[in-house]
Amino acid sequence: MSLTHSFGLLAHPDREWEAIRNESESVTRLYAGHILLLALIPAVAGFYGTSQVGWQIGDGQITRLSVGSALQLSVLFYAAMLAGIFVLGKFIDFFAATYDAVERTPRGVALAAYTSTPIFLIGVIAAYPNIWVNMLAGLAAAAYAVYLLYEGLPILMKIPEDRGFMFASAVLTVGLVMFVALLAISVVIWSMGIGPVYVS
Repeated sequence: MSLTHSFGLLAHPDREWEAIRNESESVTRLYAGHILLLALIPAVAGFYGTSQVGWQIGDGQITRLSVGSALQLSVLFYAAMLAGIFVLGKFIDFFAATYDAVERTPRGVALAAYTSTPIFLIGVIAAYPNIWVNMLAGLAAAAYAVYLLYEGLPILMKIPEDRGFMFASAVLTVGLVMFVALLAISVVIWSMGIGPVYVS
């Protein structure tokens, strides 16, 4: 049912969030039926785009990564997405008591995973790594993910919309902090010699 929910969130989010709440998927089932598969989309597309297609800035030459480097970075990116969903989900569960959520079943990982659906799906465009196309599509996907967060959190956690707005804002802040931390970790990893290797 996880993939059905993923596409349902794009067509009728309110009804789909209700269905997700009523279904109560375990974290294991959620990863097996949703996260592991959808997180592969940007990772595989990114590997293909950076190693086979390459990108170009202005009229400069096309730049590609070596297959080994692209594979290494794609695996690290995939692992970071899987870990990020879990950590953000745990933060959501931790915050739930602060915002007096009626729903006591841990729903954080489900909220984080399904909210990330647009970003996972739009990741397919990484197969064509044009900076402007990727940036615009990424911004559109991120905007819809934020909409899903604000729309879905009150439904999933059974809290009033005004309190849900504050809760969702806190979650969004944590997500942005995690993104910045991921960038910092990337710089550290690159400095250890696991950075990109370019080929002409």
